[in-house]
Amino acid sequence: MKNVWVVATNTFREAVRDRVLYNLVFFALLMMGAAILVGQISIGIEQSVIVSLGLTAISVIGIFIAVFIGVGLVSKEMDKRTLYALLAKPVERWQFLLGKFAGLVVTLTVNTAAMTVGLYLALSMVKHPLTRSDWYLVVAVYLILLKLALIVALAMLFSCFTSPFLAILFTVGLYIAGLFAQELRTMRAVTIAPSTMRMFRGISYLLPNFENFNVMGAVAHGRGVPGMLVLQNTGYAVLYGAMVMALAAMIFSRKNLK
Repeated sequence: MKNVWVVATNTFREAVRDRVLYNLVFFALLMMGAAILVGQISIGIEQSVIVSLGLTAISVIGIFIAVFIGVGLVSKEMDKRTLYALLAKPVERWQFLLGKFAGLVVTLTVNTAAMTVGLYLALSMVKHPLTRSDWYLVVAVYLILLKLALIVALAMLFSCFTSPFLAILFTVGLYIAGLFAQELRTMRAVTIAPSTMRMFRGISYLLPNFENFNVMGAVAHGRGVPGMLVLQNTGYAVLYGAMVMALAAMIFSRKNLK
């Protein structure tokens, strides 16, 4: 795993140097500052407003980073011709992909941690002291990170066999579809044929169920998140992400880089 670690470290350093990340983090912190102002206007529900806006900012900014930088992890190396020199060394293609994935996930973790600190600072300005329910934010942020890791895996998968523009469209489209995976399973319609319903239900199990990671509403109202749900989502993210990365490695290993 030494080669994977080297690639991951270089990926993290490159991402940290990218000014886009700093701009996105600044934008997220700015949104949290706006949450304080909105919370002061919303008398009696300041905490819910700040938590909701803060977690939304963390999620949206994280998705932007995961999609746009995740798609460029492979294509940028190919455009700059640095990939060829790297693969000429004793580095397997799957090690390259796994290292890139790990490096961006670490980058997302660091940026998300910074934004979470900003959210707690915003919360502490309207609430003294922080209570036990406020620490449920950590669980919500952890589930957001799991979702972002899945998005990175999908972005890398699409970038292995198509152009960056199409990879972004496919990733965003699959993310939006994944938000409605649960609705596809429970959908009832008189005008739709049973065979079509079964097809929709089958597709819903193939889509990544991103709605499972959304606990913002519960946390914003001070409710805890069941430990079993956290364990299930962790296992789901690891299993689904591993399958996506395995498929990406298989496609990338057969890709003609000439």
